[in-house]
Amino acid sequence: MKSTFFPFLKQNCRSKFSIRFLLVIIAISISAGSYAQDDPSPPYVDTSTVAPEDKKFDESDTYRNEIAGEFTPSKGFNLVKTNYGSLNISGYLLARYINQLPEEETFTDHLGRVTVLDPRNDINIHRVMVWLTGFLGDPKFRYNLTIWGLATTNQVLIFGNLTYFVDKALKLGVGIGPNLGCRALQGTWPYFNASDRQLSEESLRPGFSGSFWITGEILPRFYYTANVANNLSQLGTTAANLTRDLATSASLLWMPTTGEFGERGGNLDFENHKNLATRFGVSYVHARDDRLAPVSEAAAKNTQIKISDGLNFYDTGTLGDGITVKKANYDQGSVDLGFKIKGFHMQLDYFFRYLSKFQIDGPEPGITDLFDHGGQISLSHMLVHKTLGAYVSSTYLFDQFQRNPWEVVVGLNYYPIKSRSWRLNGQMIYVDRSSADSNFGYYLKGLKGPILSLGTDILF
Repeated sequence: MKSTFFPFLKQNCRSKFSIRFLLVIIAISISAGSYAQDDPSPPYVDTSTVAPEDKKFDESDTYRNEIAGEFTPSKGFNLVKTNYGSLNISGYLLARYINQLPEEETFTDHLGRVTVLDPRNDINIHRVMVWLTGFLGDPKFRYNLTIWGLATTNQVLIFGNLTYFVDKALKLGVGIGPNLGCRALQGTWPYFNASDRQLSEESLRPGFSGSFWITGEILPRFYYTANVANNLSQLGTTAANLTRDLATSASLLWMPTTGEFGERGGNLDFENHKNLATRFGVSYVHARDDRLAPVSEAAAKNTQIKISDGLNFYDTGTLGDGITVKKANYDQGSVDLGFKIKGFHMQLDYFFRYLSKFQIDGPEPGITDLFDHGGQISLSHMLVHKTLGAYVSSTYLFDQFQRNPWEVVVGLNYYPIKSRSWRLNGQMIYVDRSSADSNFGYYLKGLKGPILSLGTDILF
């Protein structure tokens, strides 16, 4: 079923010029007007309530700290504001019930091995985040202190970001940020359809790591971001585990019609756009990745990469008995297209991921590289303006094992105070051979069946 494009893409990903090649293609595509973009601002900033012609630095907006992804604070409450500095507090909380069915199930991986699954049926205060933000000395110099807690995995992290606003075409940042592999990592959270990502994103995306980035608006309604990071995901690792190899990523974003895409570029047309809002973007990541653990340890510390049956790529035995992948090249990219008008929102995303140049301990595997690709589509409509929204979405992935994971999702969002700040969500996912495996989201490796979730989250 592969078109000629995918072998061509795979072949070029092998080349040492792959990043340069894809960025050229990205630039040509954008200049030709073939794509448009999603977020109402550069990926690190929320300017959804600002008219395009008025997108200027505003020292009164202490929550606009140009922080990426999950780590973008909300408006919050100003506690202190002087000529020398300020302090704002904002937060997020999600309470959620998940039931993965059937309650007893096994799955067979790509090597024919049978695994007994342990589906979830639990209630948790799943995620809590607190942001302390503001400026010091100069309003253009911003800080962000983040407290992040995940009860489902018993993790608590404290970290931060520093940013400096040079002008609208150049902002500098350092701290924990995303590798720019897909739009959902660049500011949309938590305004997804539900509270976490869909199957294709969760399966193929990179993660967050210590980073230095630049971002800005280089042309009207056209934004760029470039990022250098320690690795694909720093979660669960320390500086002692890291290698000298850095991850690099870049993203381009264009919103040609209205110059914005709603608050945080979120799903659903909550704002009820009178004119067609458009968002088109491309993103790309390259890394020489590492398992971040000695071969003597069967379980790798690096758990970011899952192959298409949900197994951890770096665990001993994933590609064959006695085989351990120590290092590999990771190349991943995406194209995103979004449209909003009169309460309707359509979102299209295409993803690819190429793993190559394996450094192996043990016998040589029959697999020398892995190429996975696929897409997702989401359609939503605000049934009652700023009160009730419905959505459907679907994912389909193509992989070398011909497992071809897919899903269909239906859900409802209710906003009790007519604001995105508080939401009640209910959804049902039917997944076939899940390629994702994480307690962060909804999916369990190899799962085939319905997943029910009910949740409520607040962002203030």
